[in-house]
Amino acid sequence: MCGIVGAVAQRNIVPVLIEGLRRLEYRGYDSCGVAVLADGEPRRARSVARVADLDEQVRESHLEGTTGIAHTRWATHGAPVTDNAHPIFSRDALAIVHNGIIENYETLREMLRGKGYVFVSQTDTEVIAHLIHSLYRGDLFATVQEAVQQLHGAYAIAVLHKDQPHTVIGARQGSPLVVGLGDGENFLASDALALAGSTERFIFLEEGDVCELTLERVRVADRSGSDVQREVRQVAAYGGAVELGPYRHFMQKEIFEQPRAISDTIPQSDGFDASLFGADAAKAFAGIDSLLILACGTSYYSGLTAKYWLESIAKIPTQVEIASEYRYRESVPNPKALVVVISQSGETADTLAALKHAQGLGHRHTLSVCNVATSAMVRLTELSFLTHAGREIGVASTKAFTTQLVGLFVLAATLGKLRGHVSAAQEADYIRQLRHLPAALNSVLALEPQIIAWSEEFSRKEHALFLGRGLHYPIALEGALKLKEISYIHAEAYPAGELKHGPLALVTEAMPVVTVAPNDALLEKLKSNIQEVRARGGELYVFADADTRIVNDEGLHVIRMPEHYGMLSPILHVVPLQLLAYHTACARGTDVDKPRNLAKSVTVE
Repeated sequence: MCGIVGAVAQRNIVPVLIEGLRRLEYRGYDSCGVAVLADGEPRRARSVARVADLDEQVRESHLEGTTGIAHTRWATHGAPVTDNAHPIFSRDALAIVHNGIIENYETLREMLRGKGYVFVSQTDTEVIAHLIHSLYRGDLFATVQEAVQQLHGAYAIAVLHKDQPHTVIGARQGSPLVVGLGDGENFLASDALALAGSTERFIFLEEGDVCELTLERVRVADRSGSDVQREVRQVAAYGGAVELGPYRHFMQKEIFEQPRAISDTIPQSDGFDASLFGADAAKAFAGIDSLLILACGTSYYSGLTAKYWLESIAKIPTQVEIASEYRYRESVPNPKALVVVISQSGETADTLAALKHAQGLGHRHTLSVCNVATSAMVRLTELSFLTHAGREIGVASTKAFTTQLVGLFVLAATLGKLRGHVSAAQEADYIRQLRHLPAALNSVLALEPQIIAWSEEFSRKEHALFLGRGLHYPIALEGALKLKEISYIHAEAYPAGELKHGPLALVTEAMPVVTVAPNDALLEKLKSNIQEVRARGGELYVFADADTRIVNDEGLHVIRMPEHYGMLSPILHVVPLQLLAYHTACARGTDVDKPRNLAKSVTVE
């Protein structure tokens, strides 16, 4: 959720930093701040309100400087109070901003206290500030390189020191950080979006990189300490209507709203309780022996994903039906099954009709997962779980899908707990993973420039295959659907193991094959499927977890996901597929928000 902006320039850089924070507000935050070197000393302004309040503080205090860093923070270590807001200082000589979590901060804090450092915040970030200060011997770049070797966890940092007034140092591990290249000025940010309007040339730092920004140059060293030349990418500034802010289309805006939408959807309770689904949920859940999920389109794919969760976590048999087919065939009703209907609008005609048909067959227990509290679907069901995606304008669903997945995971965990299959430790771990999701998603969104490069290749294709296995097969289906919906490229998705049973006949160099490759129990099987495609001249585009050991090679293009995320991995892996579809459609010049022949809410059969 946090955002970083930094700059070294020959002009007052504070307006650029503030504007960068404004562009990062979509991430959600509970405090913000800016620090500059002014008159040879670091000075800062911090706020636990909005960026607009910070801007007012800056103007009233006449805070100005040519070297500075800024931050929006979502509280992890320490409450959202001013003392915990970034930038964090060390002995009024050094300032730092930080995204991520330092896992060994307690050990480092005790060590630094032994050296006489006084901690004034509850943040893990203050540990990094004092650590760098304690090691500083006149070369901030070398000092940061030394300091990060002692950090365990994820971080993206920007650091300045009063002894080097025209220098900002950045470093990243597990959290995104990009360098923006200017003319006699250079920039640093957690997201290229923050620098739109200031530069269109970016270096996307890799894991373990440390960079030094000065007025005239950018230096980058890899994790081994060796200087490296990273590719400079041209990324056009975002345009679009005023109401879209920096975005070109509502779909892009809604993709980037997902961290906040998910944060708003995640229950605030410290555990999974039946009451999350309604006052009568506990009684209803006690009387069920299976689930029947009914949905259409993207919502159907969320149901398919949920089937894996429900059967693996809750150990409850689950059937998923396309709503438009369910009521037109003879089925065997089970009054003890919980019928779950899924819809963004709650007005989807096929799903409403299927719900009524199920009720007519004697299904008493029904639950809706929906984004609209006043919808017909919510009114018709006994129980409900409301997602908080906000208004979704783009026809191709993005944030509605991921928030549905959150709701369905909560359902699986709740039923698992009630049925004795989720221990207290597992419950706590699931809660932790859910709460970390927004931050993890921000790291995924930072992959956008790499995906843009892929989209240029995809825009010249007319067909594509998408592959996934197990829990991620429905995500491959969703990725194919997105590409079809808005770029009009014919796309199909298959379980990767089914390749040899027919689809492999389609594979040529003209047919890109998109593969979702998480580090799970099926990874080695998936690698074999990848080799089947390569052996036949296919061009592979793989979204791989960092620890899969799948690397770029001839005919094999890899974008590394920022972290492995276990059972919740589908929520992360679908986002780059959304971005790929979006940027491919842009490259082809289609009407992204209003694709031909489609409507946002299908209210007729």
